[in-house]
Amino acid sequence: MGAQLALPLVWPAGPSDDEFLVTPSNEAAVRLLADTAAWPVRAALLVGPRKSGRSLLARIFAARTGGQVIDDAEPLPEADLFHAWNRAQGDGKPLLIVADAPPPVWSVRLPDLRSRLGAGPLAVIGAPDDALVRALLQRHFLRRGLDARPDLIDWLAGRIERTHLTVLRVVDALEEESGGRRRRLTIPMARETLAATSMIVPEPRLL
Repeated sequence: MGAQLALPLVWPAGPSDDEFLVTPSNEAAVRLLADTAAWPVRAALLVGPRKSGRSLLARIFAARTGGQVIDDAEPLPEADLFHAWNRAQGDGKPLLIVADAPPPVWSVRLPDLRSRLGAGPLAVIGAPDDALVRALLQRHFLRRGLDARPDLIDWLAGRIERTHLTVLRVVDALEEESGGRRRRLTIPMARETLAATSMIVPEPRLL
């Protein structure tokens, strides 16, 4: 990864369905996972909200490094995670543990595991910024064959809640309203469809 990032980029670079969109909201996480040689230990923790692409990022990490990934780690036996962490130190292969949040939000009861998770690097996927919201909307609409013009993308990006899950739910709602047909989506249609939901900020009333 270079020192400067145009927005948005993808990781890994190149045409692929298996690529991760990179903007300032997740750039630090991508940089950390791309440079395992700088890790103080051979295991790291990747955290982020559901639907944030964290599992995709973990798969890319595994493909590029040959390391192991433990996804959705919270419900797994803590002893298993502890032993996996120790094995990674012994065999030298990087281990990436994926969770919703780090301790203490993730309530880890085993003290030895808690201390080991705290010793490793932490990669955080934050809430999507404006560039990522626009890129995700464009990607989801395109992959579903829906004709969403730039004016609609701009209108949605300025009004929807800034979460990865909301972006997905908005596209789901508009796809359902369009009946799955390849027809143009419009701002009036989106306004009517989303007006009664909590996914969109109400428009100011004109005086």
